[in-house]
Parts: sequence; C-alpha cells; structure tokens
Amino acid sequence: MLGPDGRPIAADDDDDFLDNGDAGEARLPRGLTLRALVPNAITSAALCAGLTGIRFAINGDWQRSVLAVILAGMLDGIDGRVARLMKAQSRFGAELDSLADSLSFGVAPALILYLWSLQQMPRFGWFASLAFAVCCALRLARFNARIDLEEQPHKSAGFLTGVPAPVGAGLAFLPLYLWIASGRDEFRNPIFIAIWVAGIAFLMISNMATLSWTSMRPRRSVRLGLIAFVGLTIAALLTEPWLTLVGISALYLISVPVGVYRYARIKRQRAAARRPAVPIAS
Repeated sequence: MLGPDGRPIAADDDDDFLDNGDAGEARLPRGLTLRALVPNAITSAALCAGLTGIRFAINGDWQRSVLAVILAGMLDGIDGRVARLMKAQSRFGAELDSLADSLSFGVAPALILYLWSLQQMPRFGWFASLAFAVCCALRLARFNARIDLEEQPHKSAGFLTGVPAPVGAGLAFLPLYLWIASGRDEFRNPIFIAIWVAGIAFLMISNMATLSWTSMRPRRSVRLGLIAFVGLTIAALLTEPWLTLVGISALYLISVPVGVYRYARIKRQRAAARRPAVPIAS
C-alpha cells in the first residue's frame, strides 16, 4: 500500500490511514475520526474551563471561579448534541465526557467551596468536600454502568435518576451566589456550607426521579409565555447574574418534589396497566 507521499507503508501502519466509509475522510489512529474531534474538543474545553475555576479560586477570584464552572456546564450541555448532530457518537467520547464531568462538576466545585469557606474547619470541611467529589464520581459511574441496560424505568418515562452532575455543581454554589449578591458573611458559615454540600451530594446519588427536558411538555397556551420567560431570564443573567442564579437554583429545587410526584403517578399508571382485568360475574 502507498502512502500520501507515494512511498510504501508498512502493514502495521495501515490502520492510521483507513477510510471510515465517508469519501475523503481519513481515520485518525485508534479509530477516532476527524468528525469526532469536534464534540470531543468541546468536552476538553469544558474540562479546561472547570479546572481553570480552581486556579481562580486559589487567587481568591470567586466570581470568575464560579463563572468558569458555569461555562463548563454550558459546554457540557452542547457536546453531546453536537455529537448526535454530526453523527459522531463514540464510546471514547462517552468515557471522556464522564471523566471531564467528574473533574469539572465534582472536584472543581469541591475545591472552590473548600477554599472559599470550608477550610475554616479543615477536618469536617474537607470531608464535606470529599463527599461531594466522591458522590459526583459515583453518579457518573452509575450512569455509565446503565448505558447498555434495556430496562431503565426512569429513562423510559422521560425522567432522570438523581440530580445531574452539572446541576449539582450549580446548586452547591447557591450559598456563594447569595454571598456575592449580598456581601453578608452569614452565607459563608462553614457549618452551613458543609451541611448544604452534603445534602446536594446525596441528591446526586439518590434514586429519586428528577425532571428532564424530555419530561417537560408545556401546553400550547403557555408556550409563547415560556419563550418570553426564557428571553427575560437571559436578560436578567446579563444584568443581575447572581440573583438570577439564586432564582434558577430555587426553581430547580422546587421542581425536585414535582418530579418525584409526577413519576409516582406514572408508576401507578404502569402498574394498573399491567394488572390483569378482573372478570365480571354474570
């Protein structure tokens, strides 16, 4: 076989130049196509953003540290959609995404909150940070372990299991949002922060059903209002970002019991559908 320069290529090097079925598209080593680089590059950018948040926290720049993690969450929200749009899904991308999420939404928030408040009580505060990082990793490991399972009751009904890792990171920062918005040191109390972080860690690994985008189906009568609400929310984020983040976090926390209630109703409906009909006596 001849290479691009006209020279013969050794047999063990052929895989680096195999065509993957698309005309003119070469395959990179180990089966990673050029097309797959785009979503994986976005995932890498999310990882870099999350870890950069730690650097900002070390320098005491709390606002930029939080914004870096939020940017990582935004990038994490589009990499999978880009992969599906470009038909570039791969097991490599799924594994990279989980590893990046563990660092960006587990390790980074845990260290940021520790440097901001929890280090005031080093032992207990450090354990709270560890609990958050470990629970985030456990959640992602559980997600990967269930990818190939056909029977997933929550997923089949359009729900998620527990709080997603990016959302958990955003909720963990709620006291930090309040502190930046108000400047009151009460929101920086390490005991309160430790309890809060432990609670969010529990929500991430819990088995409760939480709402997902697919389970939200607004009625036609409110869709225009919902579009206007999203636009106003973006405007609020640009003008009053920290209070708006507080409001978004509060709305999500309110949605948690709503998701549990809606899934319980669907579960009862499924059980009733599976129950054999009782014959009517003549």
